[in-house]
Amino acid sequence: MRLTSAFRHALALALSATLFATLALLPPAAAAAEVRVVASFSILADMARQVGGEHVEVTSLIGTDSDAHSYSPSPGDVRTLSRADLVVFNGLNFEGWMERLLKTSDYQGRKVVATEGIEPLKHAGHDHGGADPHAWQDMERAKTYVANIRDALVKADGDNAAAYRANADDYLARLDEADADIRQRLEAIADDTAVITGHASFGYFAQGYGLRFLAPQGLATSAAPSAARMAELIEVIETQNVRALFYENMTSPNTIDQLAEESGLPIAGTLYADALASEGEAASYIGMMRHNARVLHRALAN
Repeated sequence: MRLTSAFRHALALALSATLFATLALLPPAAAAAEVRVVASFSILADMARQVGGEHVEVTSLIGTDSDAHSYSPSPGDVRTLSRADLVVFNGLNFEGWMERLLKTSDYQGRKVVATEGIEPLKHAGHDHGGADPHAWQDMERAKTYVANIRDALVKADGDNAAAYRANADDYLARLDEADADIRQRLEAIADDTAVITGHASFGYFAQGYGLRFLAPQGLATSAAPSAARMAELIEVIETQNVRALFYENMTSPNTIDQLAEESGLPIAGTLYADALASEGEAASYIGMMRHNARVLHRALAN
């Protein structure tokens, strides 16, 4: 049977359309798989996303508005780690459960301790082994976090090394800009001013930006403050220039409410210490730091 030229042309078009439709459903052959990054908590997860960009898939073990101090790993976390290419955690005993979790999951991939190279502040009488682990609260030290994450991603995925370095450079520039803005904003607050927050997580912020922070609890949130500690804080409020009380997004408000009732001090807002917000300005690390500076300035610069 002889086919007419018109029929042959129509048949060719139909076959071409079918072929293109089939190819469209297939993943791009040249597309590289994303690096599966698992971060211990939300602040590190945000940093990893900023540096990794489109080349990473980031999972945070501890979610937004959640307390890392009281966290207990689940069987699901074991499965998550077993599939990871890179695990990012803070170190300095902030995640006391991490080594056990890595061992249980039989994780064999790359690990990065984000505080590697940071000289920690010392803080006696707490459960972090003598070192204050909250180093991200100083944006100058946060640059070390970013550099460590960048270098780990370059080693894990050399094909995209240039992208990771470019993303990190851009992010570091934005950190510098935010840091300068925060310093300028907080210059208006008197040096002798003190504030009280839920737990002692702002030591690096205090050192970096020239404020005094007091807290009913130590560096951990696992135990309620003693009656003696509460009495001590009431005396401090009465004798020193304590201007305001602040909630923290991931700790119970009960202790701060009690201090407000007994001292008459105002509760001036919510600060973000160990976890990002689920939405809004404080849902990113830079946004969180800008939020904290703005709330402190609003309460104290008068």
